[in-house]
Amino acid sequence: MPKPIVYIARKVPKNGFEDLYKHCTVKMHTSENPPTKKQLISYARSADALIATVTDFVDKDVLSAGKNLKIVANYAIGFNNIDLKATKAADVYASHTPSLVAASAVAQHSFALIMALARRLGESDQFMREGKYKAWSPTLFLGDDLRGKTLGIVGGGRIGCSLGEIIKGAFDVDVVYSDVVRSPQIEKRCNAKKMSLPELLNKSDYVSLHVPLLPSTKHLIGAKELSQMKPNAILINTSRGPVIDEKALVRALKAKKIAGAGLDVFEFEPKLAPGLAKLSNVILTPHSASATIEAREEMGKMATENILDVLVRGIAPRNEIKE
Repeated sequence: MPKPIVYIARKVPKNGFEDLYKHCTVKMHTSENPPTKKQLISYARSADALIATVTDFVDKDVLSAGKNLKIVANYAIGFNNIDLKATKAADVYASHTPSLVAASAVAQHSFALIMALARRLGESDQFMREGKYKAWSPTLFLGDDLRGKTLGIVGGGRIGCSLGEIIKGAFDVDVVYSDVVRSPQIEKRCNAKKMSLPELLNKSDYVSLHVPLLPSTKHLIGAKELSQMKPNAILINTSRGPVIDEKALVRALKAKKIAGAGLDVFEFEPKLAPGLAKLSNVILTPHSASATIEAREEMGKMATENILDVLVRGIAPRNEIKE
């Protein structure tokens, strides 16, 4: 009996996919660049399972081409790239990889952005590379000490909670959070207080976003919200780009309404809002917050198990996404 065909729509590390290769015929996109819509449709056409990433938009066109397609397994925690109404209509499972290791990696990256901006590492690095350093000065690149500051976490799930634990454990930082539901986890582990978003923005020295991209969270942070932040505040986004109105953020940064921003995701990804890259008070990373060897391996294992649940075991994927 021929093995089921699985198409991986991006070039990904093979660690974690060992069992998939054992039980299935696996084909992989060979370029470092995302597949075109035409390529994605061709992959779906020949596959029993399609592994997609956050840049692969799986819509009704892709699904209608996949006559044998039984599952779209997202190689990511988020899943705003999948049209869940279309998968339901096509009777195709959708799954994701809510990896604790990946969540920790994103939290670590968020912490790194906070530290880099608080201590002005990006500006200092550029200063050195341009040959401007002549002598030590007691006023050169003065930054913030995190102790005694307030961290505001927008989205009290696993990533937000992990970030709170990292900073709470290392510094005497107050943690507050905003969410549509109460999070006993972050309250217990970080001694965090729940408050409204305006209260959080007004109180926090560092604001870190950890919400999914939904109609209700698009432009969650816009001109109004940025005006509610402290002028010394730092904004971090490792969630999804459109959660921030990026053009409004550029205006706020230029006007020094907030002190800085650390962004791993972008509203018009991979493009940046005009003027963003020219600002010295931002640090930009290429959607790499979850990029650790360990996280990628666990994501591969989770995607594998989701697919084998459907194609080999004949059950629903253990990490099914339900509309």
